[in-house]
Amino acid sequence: MMVQDPPFPTSKKPSKPHRKQPQETTLLSDHFPEPQTLGLPKWVSFNLFKITTISILTLAIAALFFLHNSNDSSPTFFCFKSQTKKPIPIQLPKVNFNSIRPISDKSSVYASFTSDRWIVVSVSDHPSDSLRKLVKVKKWQVLAIGNSRTPSDWELKGAIFLSLEEQANLGFRVLDHLPYDSYVRKTVGYLFAIQHGAKMIFDADDRAEIVGGDLGKHFDLKLSNVDVMQERILQYSRKNPNRTVVNPYVHFGQRSVWPRGLPLENVGEVGHEEYYNQVFGGMQYIQQGLSNGLPDVDSVFYFTRKLGSEAFDIRFDELARKVALPQGIMVPVNSFNTLFHSNAFWALMLPVSVSSMASDVLRGYWAQRLLWEIGGSVVVYPPTIYREDKIEAYPFSEEKDLHVNVGRLIKFLASWRSNKRNLFEKILDLSFAMAKEGFWTEKDLQFTAAWLEDLLAVGYSQPRLKSLELDVIRLGTTINHGELKEFIPRKLPCVHLGVKESETVNYEIGNLVRWRKNFGNIVLIMFVSGSVEGTALEWRLLYGRIFKTVVILSEKANTELAVEQASLDQVYKYLPKIFDRFTSAEGFLFLQDNTILNYWNLVQADKSKLWITNKVPHSWITVSIKDSDSMWFSKQAGMVKKVVSTMPAHLQVSYKASSTSEQSLTICSSEVFYIPRQFVGDFVDLVGLVGNFKMHYRVAIPMFFMAMDLPQQFDSAFSKMIYKADVLSTNSSNSYSAQVPAVYPWTVSNEVDFLELIRVMAAGDPLLMELV
Repeated sequence: MMVQDPPFPTSKKPSKPHRKQPQETTLLSDHFPEPQTLGLPKWVSFNLFKITTISILTLAIAALFFLHNSNDSSPTFFCFKSQTKKPIPIQLPKVNFNSIRPISDKSSVYASFTSDRWIVVSVSDHPSDSLRKLVKVKKWQVLAIGNSRTPSDWELKGAIFLSLEEQANLGFRVLDHLPYDSYVRKTVGYLFAIQHGAKMIFDADDRAEIVGGDLGKHFDLKLSNVDVMQERILQYSRKNPNRTVVNPYVHFGQRSVWPRGLPLENVGEVGHEEYYNQVFGGMQYIQQGLSNGLPDVDSVFYFTRKLGSEAFDIRFDELARKVALPQGIMVPVNSFNTLFHSNAFWALMLPVSVSSMASDVLRGYWAQRLLWEIGGSVVVYPPTIYREDKIEAYPFSEEKDLHVNVGRLIKFLASWRSNKRNLFEKILDLSFAMAKEGFWTEKDLQFTAAWLEDLLAVGYSQPRLKSLELDVIRLGTTINHGELKEFIPRKLPCVHLGVKESETVNYEIGNLVRWRKNFGNIVLIMFVSGSVEGTALEWRLLYGRIFKTVVILSEKANTELAVEQASLDQVYKYLPKIFDRFTSAEGFLFLQDNTILNYWNLVQADKSKLWITNKVPHSWITVSIKDSDSMWFSKQAGMVKKVVSTMPAHLQVSYKASSTSEQSLTICSSEVFYIPRQFVGDFVDLVGLVGNFKMHYRVAIPMFFMAMDLPQQFDSAFSKMIYKADVLSTNSSNSYSAQVPAVYPWTVSNEVDFLELIRVMAAGDPLLMELV
């Protein structure tokens, strides 16, 4: 939803840049004599050399322009293009962390000022009422960081303000990488605070008010205190080894709200913990608070659950116990309500190559993985601030970095390992790996190196490494965290839904949990035939609640939306790539976007068997080659015959037993089908046998299914689906039923169509109405 400042078009650089430039004072007119009047013949003679030179240059430029724009394939032209487009591989920066020169504050008026507690905010407008209250928090120093949109006369008694010009004079290396008009310039503030004696930094929003006006009542400020170290903190259980991320809002009473940065496929995980482990305090180096009023939610939540112009006023359980994250499990961490202790100051770096909506979330996941290396943890606390909902939500496109990449990032981080000898080397190593994987660009790799050098330059000492507890657990060794503890979250009113949570809602949530449990290890492969710009995220939101993940294919790839390119005519040839990617998946369900999947009616289907529409009239048909005059049917039948002749015995026997005649061709529309894990190997082998044959998917898929098993062994999961082959889709509610497993046809080409789809599907899954 909100980080600090909304994204704006790139502003012009300020008049005073990071590096000062000498001014030129000599007038150009002083270098030229008074003009003389010449006749045309005399002028031509006098300037003949210049005219000739200009003519030659003009012809040369024209020739180069022609070569650049022509379709000529001469070796010279190819050489010219190759030189201009040669890719440069990403290089790991070489940094000698033992030879960093100190940087002291010699330019600011606060050079001699020190404080051990700092509140860092980004400011783009005049001081807000909330910020005026923030400077009154006792024993904390507010540091306001300006950008190119901050008023030049910005001033607030009690706060230290650093303008762009003052930041430029501090001498930090990170200044060369920071944008001028973004809240990520808070990075300068973090370094300034550390340089001036910080022991803890509260990363804050200038529009938030601290509940009760005292941070000490909410967070653990003295980690070395005996009471803190002996306190038993609830910790999420590692019972499910495949769980890598959790929604902390469930623990604090709001199960239908999710934080910005939570993968959309995890939104449907609304059940509370059966039990918690307990751990001793003292290692909670990063402390994430919650926000009442307007929590940290993404624009998907904001757009789909807001009731018109009514402001959000969501409340969390203030009496719920704080909860820690064990190694192997992560949680979204933001930049406006988070306390960092000195052992985690290195984790304050805000990435610069991703969108502002993704920067702090990526920082949070990156930091959590590295936190495991020093034995630290993230702990989530009950509400610490209140934010009034006066902010407009961003469109989905501003958060595409989150929705597309965050799930993959979490899995990558959980599996990442490094053999580097100290923390800073590991930090640089992980940033390098993330650049190679495309989670951010090489710009952030260089930025990381500059950040680490600046940390050492201002006097920061990197924490020592500790053994990775996660690897000990995976080796089968039990970590004793004391007795298990049960905690049942309170059921707080779902104000954003306009109703209080009732037994009916509890029943519906129970259904959602049951569906997720049933399909949670099934990968949904969806082919989108139309534009993906207005539907890709919506499909993931709809089906990601139920399935392990949603892989979207289309005729054209879209890397920003993680849409992969595949031809529908031979889409089966692309499926083995997806099978290899999800080796632990229980099965794979293929679905075209012209078909509605009523997943609640598939719970009883046997996931160890094949599912396809072989019992649906007009979807599965047999064509006689003898009676057909179509050349296309004959060619397809010929290819089938050749492939069958090369099949291994078990596949060939099954196919011939399933086929009615050698003179017939089985065709299936294949809008939806399911392949369990045990048949994946056979499917891949059959794709290999087809090879370069251009066999249509409507022919190949039924051939594969009949070869893999006898039709009487297929599960009849789709036998009752609504299938109207000769009807153009009008998306009429009269043609839809929530009592069948699937409905064809139905067209979804934009967000309006998607909302209409949600409304009709809510007859079977009422919680979908929360998305409307």
